[in-house]
Amino acid sequence: MKDSRSFARMLWKYSEPPKYIYNVLLLIFAIIALIFKNYYLAAAESLAIIALFSYTLATAKKRKKEIADYIESAGFIIDSATKDTLLHSPLPMVIFRPENNGIVWTNSMFLDITGQNEEILEKRLSDITPGFNSKWLMEGKTICPELKEIGGKKYQVYGRIVRTPECDGCSFLAIVYWVDVTFFESVRAEYIASRPVFAIIMLDNYEEIRASLNDSTSSGMLAVIDDIVTAWTSGRHGYICKYDRDRYLFIFEERMFKSLLEDKFHLLDEVRAIPVPGGIPATISIGIGREAQTIEEAFSFAHRALEMALSRGGDQVVIKNKAGFEFYGGSSREVEKRTKVKSRVVANALGELIANSSSILIMGHKYPDLDSIGAAVGLCAIARKRGKKARIVIDQNKNFAHNLIAKMKGLPEYDGVFIDVQEAFLFIDDKTLLIVVDTNRPEQVESEALLRSCRHVAVIDHHRRAASYIDEIALNFHEPNASSVCELVTELWQYLLQNSDIIRQEAEALLAGIVMDTKNFTMRTGSRTFDAAAYLRRVGSDTSEVKKMMQNDFNGTIEKYRIIQSAKMYGNGIAIAATETNEDRVIAAQASDELLNISGVNASFVVFMQNDAVIISARSIGSINVQMILEKLGGGGNRSTAGAQIRGKSFGEVYKSLLNSIDAYLSEYKKTEGAKD
Repeated sequence: MKDSRSFARMLWKYSEPPKYIYNVLLLIFAIIALIFKNYYLAAAESLAIIALFSYTLATAKKRKKEIADYIESAGFIIDSATKDTLLHSPLPMVIFRPENNGIVWTNSMFLDITGQNEEILEKRLSDITPGFNSKWLMEGKTICPELKEIGGKKYQVYGRIVRTPECDGCSFLAIVYWVDVTFFESVRAEYIASRPVFAIIMLDNYEEIRASLNDSTSSGMLAVIDDIVTAWTSGRHGYICKYDRDRYLFIFEERMFKSLLEDKFHLLDEVRAIPVPGGIPATISIGIGREAQTIEEAFSFAHRALEMALSRGGDQVVIKNKAGFEFYGGSSREVEKRTKVKSRVVANALGELIANSSSILIMGHKYPDLDSIGAAVGLCAIARKRGKKARIVIDQNKNFAHNLIAKMKGLPEYDGVFIDVQEAFLFIDDKTLLIVVDTNRPEQVESEALLRSCRHVAVIDHHRRAASYIDEIALNFHEPNASSVCELVTELWQYLLQNSDIIRQEAEALLAGIVMDTKNFTMRTGSRTFDAAAYLRRVGSDTSEVKKMMQNDFNGTIEKYRIIQSAKMYGNGIAIAATETNEDRVIAAQASDELLNISGVNASFVVFMQNDAVIISARSIGSINVQMILEKLGGGGNRSTAGAQIRGKSFGEVYKSLLNSIDAYLSEYKKTEGAKD
């Protein structure tokens, strides 16, 4: 009652017009009448003032009482309505203490959906709905971030925290409402499960099968592949059609995608296991597009995924969704597939790009090696033939080709060719051509800012493509089955240069890159590799000079064998050398190579520190694909040579992650690799 009276006085103060103004005006008139000695008029006005004042007081008290009574009545009505709403709400409701989930009160609807009785007040809300947590309420949220399930139905929970008078040390209560969204969730789940998924299945080596087998044998083998693909897609309630001689289109619903993951895309193994008389095994690649907004986008995702699979060497599955790429398989050795026709087409296109450019910049990856710098030198020779001066963008302190750079700087043709990143920006205009060599990942180039600043970009690389790659390029010469990028540039030389255009030191630079990446022609070599080396010898390269470029000093040799001495065997055929000291990258890479000379070692890993980063250098000569192992740690490379650079983690964390990645690889691919070997 006291509160309603106080509120009535306040409401009266702001709602009643100020009548005292009338009394003041009459008082002024009475005073004026006295001044003019009109006593009767002054007396009459005084009586009017007294009467009006008395009436105002009487009506004000009455009106305040009426307002107070109305507020009290309205408050009772609101309280009754509130209580009735709580008791008879169509939504299940619970009031509980947020600090311990102790239930204070529930309405009958909540008792019905939980099958509880009045004894529920002795329980906790988390006991009735396992996993319930009131943290979201304490954070000021009004909607529970996840759905709750009770009795086979799903509920969206809404709520808020309210302050209450102190009672038993508790000053807050939480009230939550449970909205049944089972039907809407089932509709949403069905919508997601019925979304179309596109898969493009491609026979990687169709041309090789046709060329290596007679017509009847190859036709029979292709028919077997057709049957295997059809059998693999059957039972998945999709649509399969062969729309090209080596490609299939498979459309199915999202609900079937999980089953494909569970069988680990065994279609790859089945096709690879087909016996081929006197030929190479058949392999397929699959590009899958899912989580697309439209049919067109789903097909585009599948096509981009297939391109990614082929650029990584084929014989694998790549899945493209809104978040990026996912990779499965890819354990086969790359098979040499490129033709001289492609090299000739790329050579002509590159020649035109160089001729139409105002300036030419060549950039490799961070810490460039002999393969990266050798390829850049080879491209400088092509530009010189077209009357253009190319410049190589490099950090002249952080590289692994000091001997080669020093030799090239001694030539007049290479005066001012090696420049740093800051100087390179001075040569950029709308017609500048940037050629990226020995990497296809934007985060690995010498300068990402320089890459973004150039409108015309060409990429020449031999590493398997990762989830991030340079796109929107004018020219892409990407061959993951090539031994080195120097091998690719050597092939371009044969279509763009005459022998008289070549300086001996340039040929030696390219040969040094090939020798380094092939480990003296013992790894990742094909017939084209030896063709390229033979060509470089014919144009004047000296193998003894190449050997000098790759020599270490005495201290470096001692450091290399100190790293090797720290190696330990892990599993079957894997050697790991780990040192928490700062090491030279070149020495560590050479230690990785040297470990492969030990009998029984099929793969080697050298883990070391360099400033604030943990570096891993990996090599392989057996069935182990080191690129797939380091890819899980953010690294890259190819099957036999890979590396990773990890920041933000301790040496111990990186070492443990490496062991976990090796274990995961061996458990997933060991059987497949063993069958192939």
